[in-house]
Amino acid sequence: MSPESRAKGLKVALVLFGTICFLIYPLAAIWPSGWVWHSGGGQHYFQMICGIYAVLGWFLIRASSAPQNHKSLIGFTIWSSIVHAVIMAIQVSHDHMEIGHLVGDIPALIIVAAVLWYLSPRVSETPRTSERTSK
Repeated sequence: MSPESRAKGLKVALVLFGTICFLIYPLAAIWPSGWVWHSGGGQHYFQMICGIYAVLGWFLIRASSAPQNHKSLIGFTIWSSIVHAVIMAIQVSHDHMEIGHLVGDIPALIIVAAVLWYLSPRVSETPRTSERTSK
């Protein structure tokens, strides 16, 4: 994949994943076993998660206009998604009532991390600081 097509794909992915972050609540209403933990008993927890993901979604959409200026946000999204998915997978292994998450939010987080990682510019494609300032 060329750097140009990767950059275009990254912009689209940031908007798509940012929009999906706003849809966590409706996804949970449609498919609670794949998106809501503790059988919905932890409403305060779920509201907090929806709020955090809405903020992340807003910043991902904003970052889509110039992803090269938001590498740390993209990196945070990749790594926090991986950590979140691993922790949830471990929790599912101990609480089989939450098994629906293995086909719901856990794979979704892994997909987000994998796509953003794949579409992120490679180190060899990133201009060095001295090259950027000399232009």
